[in-house]
Amino acid sequence: MNIHYNNNLKHLASQLRNDSTQSEIRLWKYLKGKQLGVRFIRQKPIGNYIADFYCKELRLAIELDGLSHHDEETMKKDEIKEAYLNELGIEILRFEDKEVLGDIDNVMVVLIDYIERRNYRR
Repeated sequence: MNIHYNNNLKHLASQLRNDSTQSEIRLWKYLKGKQLGVRFIRQKPIGNYIADFYCKELRLAIELDGLSHHDEETMKKDEIKEAYLNELGIEILRFEDKEVLGDIDNVMVVLIDYIERRNYRR
């Protein structure tokens, strides 16, 4: 299924890249430059949403959730976003900011395992 690029979100995505959270900066150090064998990009507009990180090859979005994502309204919005991405055939891996900042090794184990399983299935 084709992914619609919403040109109206281009400026916001650029702004989000410039104003990255500490957890986004930390994870990006491990994702950039095809270090895991696949290319990730930051703040990818998809439809009316922006994925924190996206890998086209794996059709994988990575979402980092801070404290604001525990708010009931935000959780509902996250569910709608996730359902939309799933309809496009995009899987989502979610990590808490505190996981990325406090236990990056475990986050990387999960990501590497996911990538290896996806590559094995091809």
